[in-house]
Amino acid sequence: MSTLLEVPPDLAPVLAECERITRARARNFWYGLKLTPGAERGAMYVIYAWMRAADDLADAEGFAPEERVRRIAEFRAATDAALAGEIPDDSPVWRGLAWVAERHQLSQRDFHDMLDGQLSDVGPATYQHWDDLRGFCYRVASTVGLVCIRIWGYHDPAAPALAVDRGIAFQLTNILRDFREDYDLGRVYLPAEDFRRFDLTPESLRGWKQPEQCAEFMRAQCDRAEQFYVRSAPLDQMITPSCLPTLWAMTQIYHGLLVKIRANPAKVVSDKRVRLSSARKAWIAWRASRMARGARA
Repeated sequence: MSTLLEVPPDLAPVLAECERITRARARNFWYGLKLTPGAERGAMYVIYAWMRAADDLADAEGFAPEERVRRIAEFRAATDAALAGEIPDDSPVWRGLAWVAERHQLSQRDFHDMLDGQLSDVGPATYQHWDDLRGFCYRVASTVGLVCIRIWGYHDPAAPALAVDRGIAFQLTNILRDFREDYDLGRVYLPAEDFRRFDLTPESLRGWKQPEQCAEFMRAQCDRAEQFYVRSAPLDQMITPSCLPTLWAMTQIYHGLLVKIRANPAKVVSDKRVRLSSARKAWIAWRASRMARGARA
């Protein structure tokens, strides 16, 4: 485990467990978060572990939707308690969250909105209009961005709005990359109005039955996501420099996926998931590490 500075000794095992969860469940995130300095790194591991636990409740196989909703409600109550410094039990997630909340000005609303997003995934997902999908992206991704910048620190009041846009960019990229997997699970996140505009259905897109129209549809979705990357670009100059390498690396990974999808839209329905090459990821890691060393210097 990497050394975490400015962390009380009794919290070290808690943060070690949250780091273990991050490394096991999201290796790319773990590599990115390692670039974050000191106690902020530990705080980010805690936030990821909390998000993982919430996501697992929504996706829990073998439980009826009503039971999942009940468990999310219990998780919400425990979250509120931890944010208020009242640790509900000795779980590393709750002890860690209470510590992060004590150090940083976290917003209870961000966590509630995230959990509302998880509730949206309890049943089959369908969205009629872009505004509906945008709201979902805000709840499950923009809120994460808002929590992150509260931990990293920022110096411009415009940063929260840009963090919202960056989160939407990331989530739209996820949705495009995971279209096949989500469709096979009964979830279609892309707006129904967009399918109608291109005279397509989710089924025809899944089967790539009208190749030219399907490719045009996907490129239009990529263009929408690209707009949010462009709009949020100034955020990188507003984040505390020592924390910027993490945001930069994550953005490079997500935007790189979007570029690959736009270049070959049919990949979203292939059996092989869209991924960056090992060489590209190695370059991102090398560049981000240099940025981190420069910030420390």
